[in-house]
Amino acid sequence: MVYSEPGEDCKRSARPAGDVDGSVGWWQWEASSSKSNEGFASFNGMYSFLSSALRVNQAGELAATLIYTHQTPPILAREPHLRPLMQHMYDQEASHLQTFNTLLAKHRVRPSALYPVWSALATGLGWATGVMSREAAMACTEAVETEIGDHYNAQIRQLLEMVAGWEAEGYEVGQEFRELIETLRRIRDEELEHLDHAVEHDAKKAEPHWLLTGVIRAGCRGAIWVSERV
Repeated sequence: MVYSEPGEDCKRSARPAGDVDGSVGWWQWEASSSKSNEGFASFNGMYSFLSSALRVNQAGELAATLIYTHQTPPILAREPHLRPLMQHMYDQEASHLQTFNTLLAKHRVRPSALYPVWSALATGLGWATGVMSREAAMACTEAVETEIGDHYNAQIRQLLEMVAGWEAEGYEVGQEFRELIETLRRIRDEELEHLDHAVEHDAKKAEPHWLLTGVIRAGCRGAIWVSERV
């Protein structure tokens, strides 16, 4: 699946300016003194958005690793030929989780307060769909990755809009911020790869597909909304 991203051709700064806040390092700019108040206000809004984004992304990747961890044993007991696929998807999710763990620690962003709740729910969802059938497990992946793909794409769109706005106002965007956008793109694309794998392995044959995927997608949207705030 391919998402279009408005503003991808926006002009990017080739040279980072000085840190706005050395303890955070999110965003670098150059600005005249007449813009300083607006700049710091914009920085505070950006940091709030990114703190929320990293928190929910980390919670989501934790849930994904737990889903695969608890789906895999019952699936492989019936269909051992799926081991390479399940391992591949788990390894990518574990890498995503490590990425966000590192970013949370680096920028001193607290994880979701409902971390234990998401862990328990993801464990139960993974085990239940794995026990049901391969098709149910793949439908779970289809549902989760559909929502996660949309979620990451929305974050990327908002970040690109921020970049375009800042540059229009004369600020320079630092390398670290651009690297974050590229990291989110890479992770999004890997999540959508999992979606494709799930469909290729009979996710649509799960019964009842509409109910299973509908419930899981609604649960994902609710978890995303809560984790952004708590």
